[in-house]
Amino acid sequence: MLKTKQYILLGSVGILMAALYSLDIKGLIKPKENEGMQNTATAGDKPAAVVSAESVSSLSKQMINASLAADIEKLEAQLKDASGDNAITLQKEIAKKWDDVNQPAAAAFAYEAIAQEEQTYPNWLTAGDRFTEGYQNFRDTTATAGLLNKAINAYNKALELNPKSLDAQTGLGVAYVSGTQEPMKGISLLLGVVKEDPKNIKANMNLGMFSMKSGQFQKALDRFKTVISVSPTPEAWFYLGTSYENLGMKSEAVLAYQKSKELAADPSLSDFVDRKIKELSN
Repeated sequence: MLKTKQYILLGSVGILMAALYSLDIKGLIKPKENEGMQNTATAGDKPAAVVSAESVSSLSKQMINASLAADIEKLEAQLKDASGDNAITLQKEIAKKWDDVNQPAAAAFAYEAIAQEEQTYPNWLTAGDRFTEGYQNFRDTTATAGLLNKAINAYNKALELNPKSLDAQTGLGVAYVSGTQEPMKGISLLLGVVKEDPKNIKANMNLGMFSMKSGQFQKALDRFKTVISVSPTPEAWFYLGTSYENLGMKSEAVLAYQKSKELAADPSLSDFVDRKIKELSN
Protein backbone atom coordinates (compact mmCIF):
# COMPACT_ATOMS: atom_id res chain seq x y z
CA MET A 1 0.00 0.00 0.00
CA LEU A 2 1.27 3.46 -0.86
CA LYS A 3 2.10 5.61 2.13
CA THR A 4 1.11 9.24 2.62
CA LYS A 5 4.32 10.75 1.26
CA GLN A 6 4.03 8.68 -1.90
CA TYR A 7 0.46 9.81 -2.49
CA ILE A 8 1.48 13.41 -1.92
CA LEU A 9 4.34 13.05 -4.40
CA LEU A 10 2.03 11.59 -7.03
CA GLY A 11 -0.49 14.37 -6.53
CA SER A 12 1.90 17.27 -6.10
CA VAL A 13 2.05 18.29 -9.76
CA GLY A 14 -1.71 18.39 -10.08
CA ILE A 15 -2.01 20.49 -6.94
CA LEU A 16 0.78 22.77 -8.15
CA MET A 17 -0.92 23.36 -11.47
CA ALA A 18 -4.30 23.94 -9.85
CA ALA A 19 -2.77 26.47 -7.48
CA LEU A 20 -1.04 28.28 -10.33
CA TYR A 21 -4.17 28.52 -12.44
CA SER A 22 -6.19 29.74 -9.46
CA LEU A 23 -3.79 32.66 -9.12
CA ASP A 24 -4.74 34.06 -12.54
CA ILE A 25 -1.12 35.12 -12.99
CA LYS A 26 0.05 36.60 -16.26
CA GLY A 27 2.42 33.78 -17.10
CA LEU A 28 -0.50 31.35 -17.32
CA ILE A 29 -3.79 33.13 -18.03
CA LYS A 30 -4.86 36.71 -18.39
CA PRO A 31 -5.31 38.46 -15.02
CA LYS A 32 -8.39 40.45 -14.12
CA GLU A 33 -7.97 44.19 -14.18
CA ASN A 34 -7.06 45.91 -10.91
CA GLU A 35 -7.15 42.70 -8.91
CA GLY A 36 -5.27 43.28 -5.66
CA MET A 37 -4.46 41.41 -2.53
CA GLN A 38 -7.53 42.82 -0.81
CA ASN A 39 -9.72 40.97 -3.30
CA THR A 40 -8.44 37.48 -2.57
CA ALA A 41 -11.26 36.78 -0.12
CA THR A 42 -13.75 34.26 -1.40
CA ALA A 43 -14.99 31.53 0.89
CA GLY A 44 -15.46 33.76 3.89
CA ASP A 45 -17.59 36.31 2.01
CA LYS A 46 -20.75 34.26 2.53
CA PRO A 47 -22.02 31.90 5.23
CA ALA A 48 -20.20 28.59 5.18
CA ALA A 49 -22.11 25.65 3.79
CA VAL A 50 -22.79 22.92 6.31
CA VAL A 51 -19.87 20.52 6.30
CA SER A 52 -19.80 17.42 8.46
CA ALA A 53 -17.54 14.48 9.16
CA GLU A 54 -20.17 12.22 7.61
CA SER A 55 -20.47 14.10 4.33
CA VAL A 56 -16.71 14.49 3.92
CA SER A 57 -16.10 10.86 4.83
CA SER A 58 -18.70 9.68 2.32
CA LEU A 59 -17.13 11.57 -0.58
CA SER A 60 -13.58 10.68 0.47
CA LYS A 61 -14.45 6.97 0.41
CA GLN A 62 -15.36 7.32 -3.26
CA MET A 63 -11.80 8.39 -3.96
CA ILE A 64 -10.01 5.40 -2.41
CA ASN A 65 -9.80 1.63 -2.79
CA ALA A 66 -13.08 -0.11 -1.86
CA SER A 67 -11.33 -2.45 0.57
CA LEU A 68 -9.71 0.45 2.41
CA ALA A 69 -13.03 2.30 2.49
CA ALA A 70 -14.64 -0.79 4.05
CA ASP A 71 -11.96 -0.87 6.75
CA ILE A 72 -12.73 2.73 7.65
CA GLU A 73 -16.46 2.06 7.68
CA LYS A 74 -15.92 -0.73 10.23
CA LEU A 75 -14.02 1.63 12.49
CA GLU A 76 -16.70 4.31 12.11
CA ALA A 77 -19.38 1.76 13.03
CA GLN A 78 -17.46 0.82 16.17
CA LEU A 79 -17.08 4.49 17.04
CA LYS A 80 -20.85 4.98 17.27
CA ASP A 81 -21.00 2.79 20.39
CA ALA A 82 -17.65 3.84 21.85
CA SER A 83 -16.87 6.37 24.56
CA GLY A 84 -13.96 7.66 26.60
CA ASP A 85 -10.51 6.28 25.88
CA ASN A 86 -11.91 3.69 23.49
CA ALA A 87 -13.46 6.43 21.33
CA ILE A 88 -10.20 8.38 21.24
CA THR A 89 -8.29 5.22 20.24
CA LEU A 90 -10.72 4.61 17.39
CA GLN A 91 -10.47 8.24 16.22
CA LYS A 92 -6.70 7.90 16.12
CA GLU A 93 -7.00 4.73 14.02
CA ILE A 94 -9.44 6.45 11.67
CA ALA A 95 -7.18 9.50 11.37
CA LYS A 96 -4.22 7.29 10.46
CA LYS A 97 -6.27 5.39 7.88
CA TRP A 98 -7.26 8.65 6.17
CA ASP A 99 -3.67 9.93 6.34
CA ASP A 100 -2.41 6.73 4.71
CA VAL A 101 -4.63 7.34 1.67
CA ASN A 102 -3.98 11.10 1.59
CA GLN A 103 -7.51 12.28 2.42
CA PRO A 104 -6.75 15.21 4.77
CA ALA A 105 -10.27 16.63 4.87
CA ALA A 106 -11.65 13.39 6.29
CA ALA A 107 -8.68 12.95 8.61
CA ALA A 108 -9.19 16.49 9.91
CA PHE A 109 -12.49 15.63 11.57
CA ALA A 110 -10.90 12.73 13.42
CA TYR A 111 -8.04 14.94 14.59
CA GLU A 112 -10.54 17.60 15.67
CA ALA A 113 -12.44 15.02 17.74
CA ILE A 114 -9.16 13.92 19.34
CA ALA A 115 -8.24 17.53 20.15
CA GLN A 116 -11.64 18.16 21.72
CA GLU A 117 -11.01 15.30 24.13
CA GLU A 118 -7.25 15.76 24.56
CA GLN A 119 -6.88 19.54 24.62
CA THR A 120 -3.21 19.88 23.66
CA TYR A 121 -1.40 22.28 21.37
CA PRO A 122 -0.05 19.53 19.05
CA ASN A 123 -3.52 18.04 18.64
CA TRP A 124 -5.14 21.36 17.67
CA LEU A 125 -2.24 22.25 15.35
CA THR A 126 -2.55 18.90 13.56
CA ALA A 127 -6.31 19.41 13.19
CA GLY A 128 -5.71 22.88 11.76
CA ASP A 129 -3.12 21.61 9.29
CA ARG A 130 -5.41 18.83 8.05
CA PHE A 131 -8.35 21.22 7.65
CA THR A 132 -6.02 23.53 5.71
CA GLU A 133 -5.02 20.73 3.33
CA GLY A 134 -8.71 19.93 3.12
CA TYR A 135 -9.97 23.36 2.09
CA GLN A 136 -7.09 23.72 -0.36
CA ASN A 137 -7.58 20.38 -2.10
CA PHE A 138 -10.94 18.78 -1.31
CA ARG A 139 -12.88 17.58 -4.33
CA ASP A 140 -16.20 19.16 -3.27
CA THR A 141 -15.61 22.93 -3.41
CA THR A 142 -18.94 23.61 -1.68
CA ALA A 143 -17.26 22.35 1.49
CA THR A 144 -14.36 24.82 1.20
CA ALA A 145 -15.79 27.55 3.44
CA GLY A 146 -16.76 25.10 6.17
CA LEU A 147 -13.35 23.42 6.17
CA LEU A 148 -11.61 26.81 6.19
CA ASN A 149 -13.63 28.00 9.18
CA LYS A 150 -12.75 24.83 11.04
CA ALA A 151 -9.07 25.43 10.27
CA ILE A 152 -9.34 28.93 11.73
CA ASN A 153 -11.01 27.57 14.86
CA ALA A 154 -8.35 24.88 15.31
CA TYR A 155 -5.45 27.32 14.91
CA ASN A 156 -7.05 29.72 17.39
CA LYS A 157 -7.37 26.85 19.86
CA ALA A 158 -3.70 26.01 19.29
CA LEU A 159 -2.70 29.63 19.90
CA GLU A 160 -4.66 29.72 23.14
CA LEU A 161 -2.38 26.93 24.35
CA ASN A 162 0.80 28.22 22.70
CA PRO A 163 0.48 31.94 21.82
CA LYS A 164 4.00 32.10 20.34
CA SER A 165 3.51 29.25 17.88
CA LEU A 166 4.76 30.36 14.46
CA ASP A 167 3.18 27.30 12.84
CA ALA A 168 -0.27 28.17 14.14
CA GLN A 169 0.18 31.85 13.23
CA THR A 170 1.17 30.84 9.71
CA GLY A 171 -1.78 28.51 9.27
CA LEU A 172 -4.15 31.14 10.59
CA GLY A 173 -2.63 33.80 8.35
CA VAL A 174 -3.01 31.64 5.25
CA ALA A 175 -6.63 30.92 6.12
CA TYR A 176 -7.49 34.60 6.60
CA VAL A 177 -5.94 35.52 3.25
CA SER A 178 -7.33 32.54 1.37
CA GLY A 179 -10.97 32.84 2.23
CA THR A 180 -12.14 35.56 4.60
CA GLN A 181 -13.03 39.23 4.45
CA GLU A 182 -9.90 40.02 6.47
CA PRO A 183 -7.04 39.17 4.07
CA MET A 184 -4.77 41.92 5.39
CA LYS A 185 -5.10 40.47 8.89
CA GLY A 186 -3.67 37.28 7.45
CA ILE A 187 -0.85 39.10 5.68
CA SER A 188 0.03 40.83 8.95
CA LEU A 189 0.22 37.47 10.71
CA LEU A 190 2.51 36.06 8.01
CA LEU A 191 4.74 39.15 8.06
CA GLY A 192 4.97 38.76 11.83
CA VAL A 193 6.14 35.19 11.38
CA VAL A 194 8.92 36.10 8.92
CA LYS A 195 9.98 38.97 11.18
CA GLU A 196 10.46 36.42 13.95
CA ASP A 197 11.84 33.74 11.63
CA PRO A 198 13.09 35.26 8.32
CA LYS A 199 13.71 31.84 6.76
CA ASN A 200 10.31 30.36 7.64
CA ILE A 201 9.48 28.23 4.59
CA LYS A 202 5.70 28.07 4.84
CA ALA A 203 5.21 31.76 5.59
CA ASN A 204 7.58 32.88 2.82
CA MET A 205 6.04 30.47 0.34
CA ASN A 206 2.54 31.75 0.99
CA LEU A 207 3.60 35.40 1.02
CA GLY A 208 5.24 34.75 -2.36
CA MET A 209 2.07 33.24 -3.77
CA PHE A 210 -0.10 36.05 -2.43
CA SER A 211 2.35 38.57 -3.92
CA MET A 212 1.92 36.89 -7.32
CA LYS A 213 -1.83 37.08 -6.89
CA SER A 214 -1.63 40.85 -6.45
CA GLY A 215 0.88 41.30 -9.28
CA GLN A 216 3.82 42.12 -6.99
CA PHE A 217 6.26 39.85 -8.76
CA GLN A 218 9.46 41.39 -7.41
CA LYS A 219 8.27 40.75 -3.87
CA ALA A 220 7.28 37.23 -4.89
CA LEU A 221 10.74 36.70 -6.39
CA ASP A 222 12.43 37.60 -3.13
CA ARG A 223 10.15 35.28 -1.15
CA PHE A 224 10.78 32.28 -3.40
CA LYS A 225 14.53 32.89 -3.36
CA THR A 226 14.36 32.72 0.44
CA VAL A 227 12.43 29.46 0.28
CA ILE A 228 14.90 27.94 -2.18
CA SER A 229 17.85 28.91 0.02
CA VAL A 230 16.38 26.63 2.70
CA SER A 231 14.35 24.05 0.77
CA PRO A 232 14.84 23.98 -3.03
CA THR A 233 11.62 22.18 -3.93
CA PRO A 234 10.29 21.87 -7.50
CA GLU A 235 7.28 23.97 -6.46
CA ALA A 236 9.45 26.83 -5.23
CA TRP A 237 11.56 26.76 -8.39
CA PHE A 238 8.42 26.75 -10.54
CA TYR A 239 6.93 29.75 -8.75
CA LEU A 240 10.31 31.49 -9.02
CA GLY A 241 10.26 30.85 -12.76
CA THR A 242 6.73 32.25 -13.01
CA SER A 243 7.82 35.38 -11.14
CA TYR A 244 10.82 35.85 -13.42
CA GLU A 245 8.59 35.36 -16.46
CA ASN A 246 6.17 38.04 -15.32
CA LEU A 247 9.07 40.43 -14.72
CA GLY A 248 10.22 39.88 -18.31
CA MET A 249 13.39 38.08 -17.20
CA LYS A 250 13.11 35.26 -19.73
CA SER A 251 16.53 33.61 -19.41
CA GLU A 252 16.22 33.47 -15.61
CA ALA A 253 12.70 32.08 -15.98
CA VAL A 254 13.92 29.32 -18.28
CA LEU A 255 16.64 28.28 -15.83
CA ALA A 256 14.19 28.21 -12.92
CA TYR A 257 11.62 26.21 -14.89
CA GLN A 258 14.30 23.73 -15.94
CA LYS A 259 15.34 23.30 -12.31
CA SER A 260 11.76 22.58 -11.28
CA LYS A 261 11.52 19.99 -14.06
CA GLU A 262 14.74 18.27 -12.97
CA LEU A 263 13.70 18.07 -9.32
CA ALA A 264 10.12 16.98 -9.93
CA ALA A 265 10.96 14.31 -12.53
CA ASP A 266 7.27 14.14 -13.39
CA PRO A 267 6.06 13.80 -17.02
CA SER A 268 3.07 16.13 -16.50
CA LEU A 269 5.19 18.96 -15.16
CA SER A 270 7.94 18.25 -17.71
CA ASP A 271 5.52 18.64 -20.61
CA PHE A 272 4.20 21.91 -19.21
CA VAL A 273 7.70 23.27 -18.56
CA ASP A 274 8.84 22.29 -22.05
CA ARG A 275 5.96 24.28 -23.54
CA LYS A 276 6.76 27.27 -21.32
CA ILE A 277 10.44 27.18 -22.28
CA LYS A 278 9.53 27.00 -25.98
CA GLU A 279 7.27 30.05 -25.58
CA LEU A 280 9.99 32.01 -23.79
CA SER A 281 12.62 31.08 -26.35
CA ASN A 282 10.64 32.43 -29.32
